[in-house]
Amino acid sequence: MNYGEAVDWLYASQLHGIKLGLENIQRLVETLKIDVAGPRAPKFLHIAGTNGKGSVCAMLDACCRAAGLRTGLFTSPHLITFRERIRLDGEMISEAEVAEGLTKIRTLAENWDHEPTFFEITTALALAWFQAKGAEIVVLETGMGGRLDATNVVSPVACVLTPIDLDHQQWLGESLGAIAREKAGILKQGVPAVSAPQADEVGAVFAEVATEKQVALEYIPTPLAGYEVALAGSHQMWNAALAVRALSLAGLPVSEEAIVRGLREVSWPGRFQHVQSRFIIDGAHNPAAARRLATTWREVFGDKRASLILGVLRDKDVNGICEALLPIAGRILTVPVNNPRSATSMEVARAIGKIAPRLECIVVRDLPAAIRIAQSMERKTLITGSLFLAGEALAFLEAQPAPEQSSQ
Repeated sequence: MNYGEAVDWLYASQLHGIKLGLENIQRLVETLKIDVAGPRAPKFLHIAGTNGKGSVCAMLDACCRAAGLRTGLFTSPHLITFRERIRLDGEMISEAEVAEGLTKIRTLAENWDHEPTFFEITTALALAWFQAKGAEIVVLETGMGGRLDATNVVSPVACVLTPIDLDHQQWLGESLGAIAREKAGILKQGVPAVSAPQADEVGAVFAEVATEKQVALEYIPTPLAGYEVALAGSHQMWNAALAVRALSLAGLPVSEEAIVRGLREVSWPGRFQHVQSRFIIDGAHNPAAARRLATTWREVFGDKRASLILGVLRDKDVNGICEALLPIAGRILTVPVNNPRSATSMEVARAIGKIAPRLECIVVRDLPAAIRIAQSMERKTLITGSLFLAGEALAFLEAQPAPEQSSQ
């Protein structure tokens, strides 16, 4: 298969749905002869949580690379190209390597009784590539949960738990406690772990799991101070504190100088990202992330209101996201997201109308039309509500090819 054929096959595997469990990934790892715990294995840093996972991963990656360590980074979802998910020393896996790796996995697994899912295949592709490239460190972000997440096949040197909130309830459970139990599933006996401050319900579950597994779990007491962090928002100082502590717990040879440089140079697209002079793009897709986004907006722009371009997936908490963002909006343009799960522009507008009936709200047919309208307005424009929408906006504003398919 060439690259196009390979990713088409991979995206078609989404028809198999989401199947939480480790049987397939363990079989893939064994079949591909990937060392996830032995002497050939890289040192894995494993990160789970609801919000902030990607930012913490980006910081860990930046600091390890600044220290001269050969560093792999595995994150999801992608914004524009699938290749963003799998990087070594900051460089994306090549199209040829994706095609070669997926062709091999397809040949190995095509006759299995239970075909591997999109995320299981992607995880196996990444782990095999990191091994082939001789990665010393691999920063590994969970896809959704933790306990039954495909990434949980590895034996890490440190685990990180970012803030836990409600998201993916149909898979992880309806309560904070249930979700926390799934996320805490990455904890392993004898492996040090660090967590962001958590709600009491989450903390109680974490304490129970840590006791069961004999894990020394500690919490970050304060945000990092005295460092320059390239990512906007006070919450990023908490993320930075998590990253720095995880490096210490893992015992990695990352100097203070490397940490300073890594945090100063870290980049993580689609998170309060300024594009051109008028637009800010952020992939906040749940109420907690939207609240942090609103706080960051005020920290950067004070009382100035945004022209808000908002698109949300129907299976997300549309009302909760709207409630979080409306206080910073001067006007809103609602758009559909280029995804079958998208809420319509009218559905989002109706949710806004119930919360703030006097706020100007314009229903727009698509994102490019909304951007053109926003360009005629004086306010700065915030594009948010979905990482899919963030990817669309980046591609449009930077004149890149349209985003490939994705999953969120």
